[in-house]
Amino acid sequence: MLYESGYDWLISENKRLSLFGMSGVGKTFLANTLRESNKWFHYSVDYRIGTKYLGEEIVDDFKKEAMKLPALKKHLLNDSIYISSNISFNNLSPLSSFLGKPGRKDKEGLQFEEYLSRQRKHRSAEISATIDTELFAQKAMEIYGYKHFISDTSGSLCEIVNPDDSTDKVLKSLQQNTLLVWIKGTDDQVEKLYHRFIKSPKPMFYNEAFLKTEWHAYCKTNNQAPADVDPDKFISYCFQALILHRIPIYSKIAKNWGITVESSDLSKLESSDDFVKLIAESIDKKKKK
Repeated sequence: MLYESGYDWLISENKRLSLFGMSGVGKTFLANTLRESNKWFHYSVDYRIGTKYLGEEIVDDFKKEAMKLPALKKHLLNDSIYISSNISFNNLSPLSSFLGKPGRKDKEGLQFEEYLSRQRKHRSAEISATIDTELFAQKAMEIYGYKHFISDTSGSLCEIVNPDDSTDKVLKSLQQNTLLVWIKGTDDQVEKLYHRFIKSPKPMFYNEAFLKTEWHAYCKTNNQAPADVDPDKFISYCFQALILHRIPIYSKIAKNWGITVESSDLSKLESSDDFVKLIAESIDKKKKK
């Protein structure tokens, strides 16, 4: 959904956005802020992944763990208890838990092939959940009566698209239904993200070629067999390379398919109307280039 000018955006009665960028730069915070204004419908791709597309997989994984405990196994087998995922927009831990980390079993690591299998399932789920943006943009208006719509895409959007391919189905679907907006983090933010991640490494979704390259390089550099790798140390090792890998792809998405908003400008906003004006300025800025 491209706009000829910032003015066209401002006068549009049905504003639709898809935010993308590194996790932690403010996408979800901004989406929540707009939702709380009661003017915007908030669609979360990660929430959709964890409920619609991987919900059963997530719960089955919990059940497998519960079946290892005799007391829980007995109750599960006679249907005395049930297990469910309590995933929410602000708590995606069940999805992270399913993705897991590769490495030592005694540190809750997964065998690398199992880890790859889960990564592939996530990729398929993310593609479907991102394309569902169109469905929820329609539902937002037709069912709930919201005129404005914001999609909070996954931080790994860049891993499921090719921004140089004008026929890319995911980007085409997003662009036809929303204005793609890159929330570009500052160098300081990127540095803080890195240090925060090192302190508390979290499961991630990766481009498979990138993941395999980093995995083999880590094992070789540290002279370790795959089963001996410390899961947290491996994904911490990957994270800085992941940032450097993703930023150029985000930039290309913004250049070829959307616009860019500096995350530093978001801190100056006092209302949803201020954000609408910032988007208009960003559209005009791109048109002048």
